[in-house]
Amino acid sequence: MNNIPEKFNNNDTICAVATPPGSGAIAVIRMSGPESLKTLWKIFKPLNKKLSEENIKSHRQYFGKIHDNGNEIDEVLATYFKGPHSYTGEDSVEISCHGSVYIQQKIIETLVNNGVRLAEAGEFTKRAFLNGKMDLSQAEAVADLIASESKMAHKVALNQMKGVFSNKIAELRDKLLKFASLIELELDFSEEDVEFAERKELFTLLAELKNEISTLLKSFKFGNVIKNGIPVAIIGKPNTGKSTLLNALLNEERAIVSDIPGTTRDTIEDTIIIEGYTFRFIDTAGLRKSDDTVESIGIERTYEKIEKADIILYVCDISKINKDNVDEILNEFKSYIENEDKTFIMVANKIDKLETIPPHLKDMIDLETVFISAKRKENIHLLAETLVEKVKEKNISNDIIVTNLRHYESLKAASEAIENVNQGLVDGIPTDLVAIDLRQALHYLGNVTGEITTNDILGSIFSKFCIGK
Repeated sequence: MNNIPEKFNNNDTICAVATPPGSGAIAVIRMSGPESLKTLWKIFKPLNKKLSEENIKSHRQYFGKIHDNGNEIDEVLATYFKGPHSYTGEDSVEISCHGSVYIQQKIIETLVNNGVRLAEAGEFTKRAFLNGKMDLSQAEAVADLIASESKMAHKVALNQMKGVFSNKIAELRDKLLKFASLIELELDFSEEDVEFAERKELFTLLAELKNEISTLLKSFKFGNVIKNGIPVAIIGKPNTGKSTLLNALLNEERAIVSDIPGTTRDTIEDTIIIEGYTFRFIDTAGLRKSDDTVESIGIERTYEKIEKADIILYVCDISKINKDNVDEILNEFKSYIENEDKTFIMVANKIDKLETIPPHLKDMIDLETVFISAKRKENIHLLAETLVEKVKEKNISNDIIVTNLRHYESLKAASEAIENVNQGLVDGIPTDLVAIDLRQALHYLGNVTGEITTNDILGSIFSKFCIGK
């Protein structure tokens, strides 16, 4: 199946606690490997005296007691999964015990004393990949699913784990492989000067592949913010209510609020999930000229956060702002307002202080503007709705979204190789050089799903998993 080094293909039996560390109502201990059932039978006494190792059935739970050299440890439920119909593709056992840390440690210790090895980080999922239960992109999605903290992150990870993304990559690779095979065939008959691969069809295919890969690459920016949170910079002059707004959005006193200008001297970050999207709000130092060294550093960091933010909330005091202020904002932040990759929203704060509607209001409405009172938490829901709308506008229409940097880099390299093939055909370079670029494109597409991989890639991917998964 995969060109995997021998050291990854070990046949020992492994074990680990699969539930989070610490005490709880129950804990689950997993075993996987050829000796799983035999080891269970050494330490497990079923309530049903007629039950034996020979007549135990797969995917059934059995009640009994775990013991160590005759000493009872706990009453448990044991489940046997006969390979290949298990998560790892091997014989596996799961033991559900009481959640005492002592009980968990004692059962693990008993398993180790009976010849079972402690699992490494991600080793169960690595075995699932090596045994063909999932490809590499699906295995990586397992970690993303565990780490998902929002509805969208969960949806994207679940789709990838189901194979939606890897099926698309396999489809692209199969199309390219057909022509690559014909090109290789031409090399075998190079002395006869024949063409098996129709060049016109190949140009059409290359354009199609480049377009589809381009769509996937464009989805990475959106996928990355789904996974890590959408960065939202809250900026503005001192004392316009930026910290009060952050507290109102988070519904907690996260930032210090004061009438003294320059209170916020560094960025303050926190996250909140709104309608399934994770937003990472960044409260920044007020924008002004300052002789204070510490405050000046904070203002420099504000501009750094503006550069990195996807959404910029410019907070102003609506009771004090005038036409000149609006023009100043439009001029200073023109590049961000016109940047398609960023969303610039005016937040007109302190509407509770308005006695009359100011004449400059129509100038602000030319910008995306939300009128609020952060102090009284008025219209905060309208701002939240606006944020969600802006994210949905940038959403990719299809369900295939790239969230993994490794996948992005492999797809980018594949796209460059395909462009080289296309240019090589235009320039009329020799077929053997075209074949090299085709092989490169196939190689990078294969990298995504693990059809082509290395020790270092596997080690890096699975070391980030939790032990027990």
